[in-house]
Amino acid sequence: MGRNSTRAGARRLDLIPPYLFAEIDRKVQEKKRSGVDVISLGIGDPDLPTPGRIVSVLQETAADPLNHRYPSYYGLGELREAIARWYSERSGVELDPKTEILPTLGSKDGISHVALALVDPGDVVLAPDPGYTVYVTGAIMAGAEPYAMPLTEANSWLPDLDAIPADVAGRARLMWLNYPNNPTAATADREFLERAVDFCRRHDIVLCHDAPYSEIAFDDYRPLTLFEIPGAKDIGLEFHSLSKTYNMTGWRIGWVCGRADLVQLIGQLKTNIDSGIFQAVQWAAIEAMNGGEEETRAACAVYARRHRLVADTLNTLGWNIKPPRATFYVWAAVPEGFDSIGFAGRVLDEVGVNITPGVGFGPHGEGYFRLSVTAPDARLAEAMARMRKLKL
Repeated sequence: MGRNSTRAGARRLDLIPPYLFAEIDRKVQEKKRSGVDVISLGIGDPDLPTPGRIVSVLQETAADPLNHRYPSYYGLGELREAIARWYSERSGVELDPKTEILPTLGSKDGISHVALALVDPGDVVLAPDPGYTVYVTGAIMAGAEPYAMPLTEANSWLPDLDAIPADVAGRARLMWLNYPNNPTAATADREFLERAVDFCRRHDIVLCHDAPYSEIAFDDYRPLTLFEIPGAKDIGLEFHSLSKTYNMTGWRIGWVCGRADLVQLIGQLKTNIDSGIFQAVQWAAIEAMNGGEEETRAACAVYARRHRLVADTLNTLGWNIKPPRATFYVWAAVPEGFDSIGFAGRVLDEVGVNITPGVGFGPHGEGYFRLSVTAPDARLAEAMARMRKLKL
């Protein structure tokens, strides 16, 4: 295409499909405009309110003119100290709040930008498939080559590290892991995380662990944070968010932490992209992290009850689903004769329930669908009553 072309967009956007959840939302809105009472179980957005103590701090600090000016690029020192204290009390992990923690505008901010900070064009980024789509799109935006690590039911939804070709591992700069997992709700044990740390150390790969669901767990199960694995901080970063733990998806605040020089590079990039997080939101986040264990456990009890309802319902329809150990997702095979988009469309058209087709998380998600239990109890119960009427 010549210099005088009227081309509108950058060529890299040709490589990136429309964001999955934006496309799903568009279809749901179309249905609603046509008069359908859609119950959306497609997006993992907690319906439970942010705890009142956190909202109160936001209201109070938002009224303070000192918080109306530009915030620090690197976040309030008090916030970084609160994050360090949370890691220490939760996992016995010690982080330096000055050099090893960087607050972000939600974890998606850090996840989408880490490749720009650490990866050169032509490098490989290892990403789980199915997986959160931003692992791949962030790599593409940086000019890197995404390489899919298939997650399969036969391997307990863990990547087979031994199946990664030597030449690919030699070119890889980043590996993404995410446990407890979205979309499969799988968990990873210590042995697997130790093998992943060893693999990345041997191949000089930065291990990026996306852990926003670490506190949404059931039956006394406590997911490991990455830095509980010896040596992980030498090669790793962990991305976290307040969104799921404290029902704060709309507040847009999270963090990246780990090896100091890597955190510094992400910070260097971010100073050229954004101007930090509204300070009142940071003070509210500090309040969140200085307590809230009982609130999170109460939320988990709600999700566990909803998981049992979904499992009981779907199992009467021919599935064999066990409630997961963590996350608020159900990951299940589509019925025979359907692909994932076809089944999700059938459910939306026939009973007005929105679920997410597995292929939206990558080619290896084909044949599955994801359902989120983050709908109010009455709406979820209605959705399950509708599912019982499906004609499959």
